[in-house]
Amino acid sequence: MGSGAGKSGWAERRPVLFPFLLSLFCLALSEQIHYRIPEEMPEGSVVGNLAKDLRLSVHELPTRKLRVSSEKPYFTVSAESGELLVSSRLDREQICGKKSACALEFEVVAENPLNFYHVNVEIEDVNDHTPKFSQNAFELQISESTKSGARFIVGSAHDADIGTNSLQNYQLSPDDHFSLVIKEKLDGSKYPELVLMTPLDREEQKSYHLTLTALDFGDPPLSSAAQIQVLVTDANDNPPVFSQELYRVELPENVLPGTTVLRVMATDQDDGVNAEITFSFTEAGQITQFDLNSNTGEIIILNTLDFEEVKEYSIVLEAKDGGGMIAQCTVEIEVLDINDNAPEVVFQSLPDFIMEDTKLGTHIALLKIRDKDSGHNGEVICKLEGDVPFKVLTSSRNTYKLVTDGVLDREQTPGYNITITATDKGKPPLSSSSSITLHIGDVNDNMPVFERASYMVHVAENNPPGASITQVSASDPDLGPNGHVSYSIVASDLEPRALSSYVSVNPQSGVVFAQRAFDHEQLRVFELTLQARDHGSPALSSNVSLRVLVGDRNDNAPRVLYPALGPDGSALFDTVPRAAQPGYLVTKVVAVDADSGHNAWLSYHVLQASEPGLFSVGLRTGEVRTARALGDRDAAASACWSLLQEALPDLSDRPSPSDPQAELQFYLVVALALISVLFLLAVILAVALHLRRSSSPAAWGCFKPGLCVKSEPGVLPNYSEGTLPYSYNLSPYS
Repeated sequence: MGSGAGKSGWAERRPVLFPFLLSLFCLALSEQIHYRIPEEMPEGSVVGNLAKDLRLSVHELPTRKLRVSSEKPYFTVSAESGELLVSSRLDREQICGKKSACALEFEVVAENPLNFYHVNVEIEDVNDHTPKFSQNAFELQISESTKSGARFIVGSAHDADIGTNSLQNYQLSPDDHFSLVIKEKLDGSKYPELVLMTPLDREEQKSYHLTLTALDFGDPPLSSAAQIQVLVTDANDNPPVFSQELYRVELPENVLPGTTVLRVMATDQDDGVNAEITFSFTEAGQITQFDLNSNTGEIIILNTLDFEEVKEYSIVLEAKDGGGMIAQCTVEIEVLDINDNAPEVVFQSLPDFIMEDTKLGTHIALLKIRDKDSGHNGEVICKLEGDVPFKVLTSSRNTYKLVTDGVLDREQTPGYNITITATDKGKPPLSSSSSITLHIGDVNDNMPVFERASYMVHVAENNPPGASITQVSASDPDLGPNGHVSYSIVASDLEPRALSSYVSVNPQSGVVFAQRAFDHEQLRVFELTLQARDHGSPALSSNVSLRVLVGDRNDNAPRVLYPALGPDGSALFDTVPRAAQPGYLVTKVVAVDADSGHNAWLSYHVLQASEPGLFSVGLRTGEVRTARALGDRDAAASACWSLLQEALPDLSDRPSPSDPQAELQFYLVVALALISVLFLLAVILAVALHLRRSSSPAAWGCFKPGLCVKSEPGVLPNYSEGTLPYSYNLSPYS
């Protein structure tokens, strides 16, 4: 047994272990603690050392936060000592009424980890109520003709205590004419009957004064007394007689006011006024639920019955004839319970939120189901509504636990509306629902995800240092630091020492900056590996590749490889045979350009010549040919000219195509156009040669060497694409 209430030593504890299922994966034992204390203990009295009985040390109390989970705060737990204390008045009669056993059951909640303990405190009755009569004095009329052995019901006393502390006996002051008989009602209460021992004589004595005492068997016993005045009346030979000494009836609690409960019947063999019977309640002041028709004996319901308040009524009726003779009977009315109270769901120990990595079977909340009805009407089935990752487990009688039953993911479902429906087993069943909202706490379970699987960016060379070249972006669905992303460069195909001098990335925005001006002729492409990392603990990260294509600009002038200048910077001279025909290849100018693409396509032009019409230069090939036949006047003269080599216009200023396939298509279209032009020129040349052969020599004399004095080219140059499409003998012609 545990310790009692303070110094009194009344409280007792009896630990009983009940196994029950905690979760899908573990089995634990829930301990029910029993205490026994007397009623009316002062506030602050110690019921028992709850922390010790739960095997908790005093050092654990601040973190475990031991507390009582109850709707009516009869008890509290000391935060310092862990003792269970009385916090409000404990009146057993108010709490349990006439029940033989009175116990308060409640749960004690402990946190870190969350657990629930069932406590049963039995309230013992003390003799704190004196038996009391409904009135201090009773009047009884007895005819002098009443025979010995006649019995009369007098007012009974009521005692709110139970057991030996309740009303146990009646005593009557000594009198030769009367004695007392104790009887017991259906509910176990006792009432007295006055027995006439010897006939009365009104002429000898008109009245008698008796004292009726009601006693209990408490320690010490309590008692109260009422005065009985017996008035002796003239002879009335026959008293009224009820058809039954005891009437019993059952009524459902939902019977409507105005309904007739029953009709009592009484007869009197006398005639005239002595046979006229009227009915009445012996304790009319205490009967509020029923009304009695004094003439017919019908008992009618005045107010609605409530099984949860009063389950049974015991009423004493009196029938009095015109001569004053009285008969009594007892009417016992049993109230039947109907299912008129819906179950009530009450949540307790509800957390503000639960983490999304909470394991299966974790206790979330405690809930209690209350139903005021009895029997099947008070038996309740608890059900969790909807498809949610939780379930309800039975903890004890009318107590349930809400536990996790699935994986939680805050990013998919940040919260759940939990609805618990309680349905009783009445006919028809009644139900009620209670809803709560459970918020899911975030954990760092999602790594950052880039918007693209990989990145490619085109950057024209000679870019300004510090300019932004692109921006990468990653998203993280977690919250707070778990979803805050920072960026960094973790790898590249550049030299590690040179990486920081080429590019950098802003950790917050993901903007990639060029740290220097790029040179297409030195570095055409390089790759970086960027990392997005959140600020969770532990941190999660993901990588993405960034391919940087350095575009070409026309920043390099063409360089002539042939003919080379002499050691003194003088130009190279070539000789041409006098018999050279128009189109004769004199030499070929060879030049290269360090740029790429369009920027490396070269064209050749004659800037200066002593004989402008004597020579022509191929626009694309750089081939120097005779434009006409050499005449006599050209024999002694030497020709001198200067060549201009030009690159095509810089096309790199245009926006670089983002797709390499589109750039290739552009090159194919340009090549196709050039081939078409060359084909058209070849057709024109063929037609011209054909006309030359079929016409008179005079008409085409200018096409023969030395026969035309005009300096006009007779053969169009043969163009070829590219800077060096063919190999040539670079030796000077003789």
